[in-house]
Amino acid sequence: MSGPSYDTLDVPVTGGTLRVGRWSAGADAPVVLAVHGVTGNHRSWSVVADGLDATVLAPDLRGRGHSQPVGGTGMDAHAADLLAVLDRLEVDRAVLAGHSMGGFAVSRLARLHPDRVAGVVLVDGGLPLPAPPPATTAEDALAATIGPAAERLSMTFASVEDYLDYWRPHPGLGPWWSPAVEEYLAYDLVGEPPALRSSVAVDAVREDSQGLLDPDAASADVRALPERTVFLHAERGLLDQPDGLYPHELMVEHTGSFPDLDVRHVADVNHYTILLAEPGAGVVRDTITEVSGGRSAPA
Repeated sequence: MSGPSYDTLDVPVTGGTLRVGRWSAGADAPVVLAVHGVTGNHRSWSVVADGLDATVLAPDLRGRGHSQPVGGTGMDAHAADLLAVLDRLEVDRAVLAGHSMGGFAVSRLARLHPDRVAGVVLVDGGLPLPAPPPATTAEDALAATIGPAAERLSMTFASVEDYLDYWRPHPGLGPWWSPAVEEYLAYDLVGEPPALRSSVAVDAVREDSQGLLDPDAASADVRALPERTVFLHAERGLLDQPDGLYPHELMVEHTGSFPDLDVRHVADVNHYTILLAEPGAGVVRDTITEVSGGRSAPA
């Protein structure tokens, strides 16, 4: 059997349209709404989606990729956009899968519209992040959290290859370089040579950082998640450092604070490779299949 077919479509939302990547696996397949991270795009889900026997709907969040509607961002805005995707495609209920900031967005959607949720998988995101030091601004805290990913937002590049060369030494991606990684990175670019730049709007990142760094709001969203919600914790961080985005001590705290959450630690992956490389993508794939009660992946 072949894998799902891939195409894109534009969904009307407040202020414009949202570009949605769609991997279609047939009319009787489960539907997964898959949401990327703060400076990502829908192509971050390609490795998972290509091997998943489900229809995957993965939008570029507003202010990223080919989704540039007019208006503010924030978790409520993202939740409204995600609801619009389900409505437009006439999906009554979907499994929600969110990576990094996408975990916060799908958690908000699940709290506001629980009737549209068939299950939730949080991939190294959605739980309250480590508290920043006192007197740290939201921008400083976000830069410390996402690291060099934020630097490129104000840079220009002469060509696609120059942009890829910028990323090749990255310790969290370089050792796992692949065509899927290249497609994910190249898709981010807008403009024309020699002034290519990231599609990610700095204002969107700035506004979304308020939601990422609001532990009370994140906690309220997590406590409202449905039963069987799984949190997949990447063992290593954005720079492939030994401690992950969620340090061990914080995960111990979260496990006690959210006893209904099924926390699973994924060894030998970092914050990027849990989605963009095997075996991390396989763990995500298997978990989505389990939560959805869906079919096994095609041969």
